[in-house]
Amino acid sequence: MAAVTATADLSTIPSLEDAFEACRQETAEWAKTFYLGTLLMPPAKRRAIWAIYVWCRRTDELMDSPEAMARPVSELAERLDRWEERTRAFFKGEVQDGLDRVMVDTLERYPQPLQPYLDMIEGMRMDLTTTRYASFDDLKLYCYRVAGTVGLMTQEVMGIDPAYTSAPWSDPPDTSDAAVALGIANQLTNILRDVGEDRGRGRIYLPQEDLQRFGYSEEELLAGTLNDSWRELMRFQVNRAREWFARSEAGVRWLAPDARWPVWASLRLYRGILDVIEELDYDVFNHRAFVPRTGKFLDLPRSFVIAQAR
Repeated sequence: MAAVTATADLSTIPSLEDAFEACRQETAEWAKTFYLGTLLMPPAKRRAIWAIYVWCRRTDELMDSPEAMARPVSELAERLDRWEERTRAFFKGEVQDGLDRVMVDTLERYPQPLQPYLDMIEGMRMDLTTTRYASFDDLKLYCYRVAGTVGLMTQEVMGIDPAYTSAPWSDPPDTSDAAVALGIANQLTNILRDVGEDRGRGRIYLPQEDLQRFGYSEEELLAGTLNDSWRELMRFQVNRAREWFARSEAGVRWLAPDARWPVWASLRLYRGILDVIEELDYDVFNHRAFVPRTGKFLDLPRSFVIAQAR
């Protein structure tokens, strides 16, 4: 990592502590379930996760904020290009604002590759021109870029259990596949939860091949039609998301002890949204599925027991 280089007036850049506190507040406000999981981590790791979350959120806002949605595609494309330049710069140690400062600190503590960050930006570029996905393979690529990459960004922060890294008889385990799987599972869950909101933006993320398979038309989706075809379609999608959560579980046992509990908690709490979707009889047009606060806290001891047993 290159030495930190200020590319703006130092007096305008907040201190490292203030910048991390801003990231904590933003994470707590916009990602309540995720934030709860981070509180189970030691301070250094939770701060790094908050920084990465805020970078991801700012990346997403370039496309999905109300202000962005009123802008022409050409302007959004230029914004993404500038954001990519900024991202490449802080990987070189260049600092323009508080977010750059916490990201440089995070990368120094937990070195990681640039590519997942560039891949996420590429996922945002997909939203510039793509509003439908013909097949699940097409959707999977999108899910990797906008969410599977988060697993790759954070796996160095989570770390590997020293019991495995120091074993002389085997190579350290690679958690990359499981990390990507968890990101894809989370994004598939987001898609199912947000079907109603996304249709208002002219976007349908459910694969066209699945709509045809279950005899449910795009016109019915845009109208918010609830019928047996819709329920069968959603049941299939929910089961698919659960399969991706199951794939991700295989890698959690390799994680450092101080990361297993928060990752299990986040995994189980986010997967719980799928249960709520079922409880709503798949009516995501008129209701937003979320796990109640009491349910989140009740699940924490269960996640702790599972984390210790793995």
